[in-house]
Amino acid sequence: QLVESGGGWVQPGGSLRLSCAASGNFFENYAMGWFRQAPGKEREFVATISRNSINVKYADSVKGRFTISRDNAEKMVWLQMSSLKPEDTAVYYCAATITPPSTNWETYDDRGQGTQVTVSS
Repeated sequence: QLVESGGGWVQPGGSLRLSCAASGNFFENYAMGWFRQAPGKEREFVATISRNSINVKYADSVKGRFTISRDNAEKMVWLQMSSLKPEDTAVYYCAATITPPSTNWETYDDRGQGTQVTVSS
C-alpha cells in the first residue's frame, strides 16, 4: 500500500515536498515513480527512481525543478518540487513497479490514491 502526503496550495515560484509511505515487505525490490494528472488531461509521468537510487529519470517539464529520492530503510519516497508553476497543478500519484524504472503508468503494480497540488496566486 502506498500513501501520499504533502500536497497543498502554493504560490508560483514556491516549493513543496511530497511524501509517499509504503507498507509491506521488499520495498527495496521496487522501482518507484511519481505521476500526475491535471483536470481534463491524461495522467503523465513525472519522475522515477531505481531500487538503489542510482538511476533517476524526469519528465522534461520538471527537469531541474523536481528531485525524486527514496529511503529503503524507512520505506519512503519523496518528490521535492521547486520553482512551481501553475501548470504543475495536478493530483500527484506515487507508484511502485517490480520492473526497471519506467515512464509508463501501466507497468506500475501498486499506486497510491494521490495528493492534490495547486499552484496559483
